[in-house]
Amino acid sequence: MTTDPVWHRAEIESPCVKVCMIHPETGLCVGCKRTAAEITDWSRMTPESRRQIMAGLDTRPAAPGRRGGRAARRRDRN
Repeated sequence: MTTDPVWHRAEIESPCVKVCMIHPETGLCVGCKRTAAEITDWSRMTPESRRQIMAGLDTRPAAPGRRGGRAARRRDRN
């Protein structure tokens, strides 16, 4: 981490956890719980807009369980 003030940016970091997939039912990213519009606009948002989104993320619904993958294939065999 650099201590050079030129490279220091005092801004609210993105809540992205690099699990990027918009759930078709909720319209929210399964990783960070933001909408596609919020993700797209994040770099242009004011700090206050970012704070408002960050404050509300914990109240957003969790993504429903996965519908596919190995567990679903195993269920289909039974």
